[in-house]
Amino acid sequence: MAWRMGALCLACTLFAPTNSARAEEGTAFDRDIRPLLKTYCFQCHGPEKAKGDINLSTFTGEGVIERDPKVWGDVLEQLNDRNMPPKKKAQPTAAERERITSWLHDSLAHLDFSKLPKDPGRVTLHRLNRAEYNNTVRDLLGVHTHPADAFPADGAGGGGFDNNADTLFIPPLLMEQYLAAAGEVLRVAPGDRIFTARPADDLTAHDAARRILEKFATRAFRRPVHGDEVDRYLRLFDQADARGDGFENSVRLMLKGVLVSPQFLFRVEADHDSKEPYAIGDFELASRLSYFLWSSMPDEDLFDLARKGTLHEDAVLEQQVRRMLKDGKSQALAEDFGGQWLMFRDLRTTAQPDRKRFREFTPAVRDAMYDESVLFVDSVFREDKSVLTLIDADYTYLNEPLARHYGIPNISGEDMRRVTLPDHNRGGILGLGSILIVTSYPLRTSPVLRGKWVLEAVLGAPPPPPPADVPQLPKDDQQPDGLTFRQRLERHRVDPTCAACHARMDPIGFGLENFDAVGRWRTKQAGKDVDAAGVLVTGEKFSGPAELKKALLEKKDAFTRNLTEKLLAYALGRGLEYYDQPAVQELSAQLAKEDYRASVLVAGVVKSYPFRYRRNEVVAKE
Repeated sequence: MAWRMGALCLACTLFAPTNSARAEEGTAFDRDIRPLLKTYCFQCHGPEKAKGDINLSTFTGEGVIERDPKVWGDVLEQLNDRNMPPKKKAQPTAAERERITSWLHDSLAHLDFSKLPKDPGRVTLHRLNRAEYNNTVRDLLGVHTHPADAFPADGAGGGGFDNNADTLFIPPLLMEQYLAAAGEVLRVAPGDRIFTARPADDLTAHDAARRILEKFATRAFRRPVHGDEVDRYLRLFDQADARGDGFENSVRLMLKGVLVSPQFLFRVEADHDSKEPYAIGDFELASRLSYFLWSSMPDEDLFDLARKGTLHEDAVLEQQVRRMLKDGKSQALAEDFGGQWLMFRDLRTTAQPDRKRFREFTPAVRDAMYDESVLFVDSVFREDKSVLTLIDADYTYLNEPLARHYGIPNISGEDMRRVTLPDHNRGGILGLGSILIVTSYPLRTSPVLRGKWVLEAVLGAPPPPPPADVPQLPKDDQQPDGLTFRQRLERHRVDPTCAACHARMDPIGFGLENFDAVGRWRTKQAGKDVDAAGVLVTGEKFSGPAELKKALLEKKDAFTRNLTEKLLAYALGRGLEYYDQPAVQELSAQLAKEDYRASVLVAGVVKSYPFRYRRNEVVAKE
């Protein structure tokens, strides 16, 4: 189970206790936390019963977190998700749950990792997801047919990304689709990408096929191939050639075998004969790097460095990160990482504004909003800007339909281009139409969804899910009872079970109320002036998007830590665990020292211990 350090509550992030307070951890645990655990947890995880082999009653005194941080990380996650205590058991009050989770958040955040062994973790055998498959066959064969678009959707695992190896299964249907896709891409691929050798007077058909195979399989498997591997696939050619299929058809059959091989469909990393963590090889590092930044296979530069055995050197990795970020293929980082982290990918799937209410929201506007989001996030990484630009920028990317939708004049044509904005209300991720739509309902805005999105995506402090019996708010913003939607929401917050979370979410969402449900600027709502004022739980007052962004920039440490965790989880293809926190802390500190430049964060991830090392599977003792 992935350990979500990103779930740090906002108050804990901003008001971390002093060293002297942390020195009294044992006393605080025994005095304040253990009695609550005894009341609500020991019945199932105590001295008489220890479900899942977890007995929380054994923890007391000093160093309770250091003794088993994984257990406490799992406890925190279960409490945050309201999975524990079970619904049929006695439940802690909102204040009691907050007391336990806040203590756990802070204790885990300030864990002394010097007392724990270093652990780079282990990534499960990693199947190419749909984006990676499409991009890989594009770069391998020069095709742009996107065959993986017809594959089953990839699920999002720990870290929230669909490149999480633990969720990339292979259902039986997918194997049939792999066979069909391999035949399709080989049929449409340019001949010079396949037939790199042909029979001649001094070259038999068998030997020409071997040359083709050695070159193709080395690139497809993303590592040097062995003689027995070549012989295995070459037999497919020999059998087809003996049937009289002809040289080209026999070669395509042979290469089809390569494209349905696990060595192509999976990013394979070899286990070492070692009980200790070990550095991955340079070819494996090349794949980790290329699928991180490009969602695709390594290019010849990376392969050359891997063959020379120099890719793992810090200076070489830094140079390659700069080169790869400037390459057009790095837009995949904005689309695949940014699109999932910030949720603007949902604009093309689940977001459905009401067509009758918002007739101006056309397919052309939807496409432009998606492109705006990708281009904006891409600009921060490609141009090595401060990552704080993501929160507040003086520019965006528009074409005429989108500019007209936003009410920005003097933009002509269908092509997207960078546009300097007249004020700070629109710039940055909080002003992207895509995000404003996916955090709204079909008929109205949602301060709750927008506030929750800021807490989760920007500050890394997601609120827990609501209790099952919470009454639903209306889906429209009309005022049949004479109350504005904001007044109805404030009445909803009178319920103490709702107040704790809504006090964190709603004020942030109110700050974005000048944007309607399809991202247009407005000053009136249902005939009344928009009230976009709010107060954060930490006391900062603001009114409108520009002031909200200033308030969020005051919390840049929370934002950059959350971004660091998200980027590292995406790069590794797995959820983060407690043992990844030293890397997160080091990366966050280095980012702050280097003016928050995007390349510093990306290079830091690539050079980090969990990115460059792995361990063998830990086998549970009998």
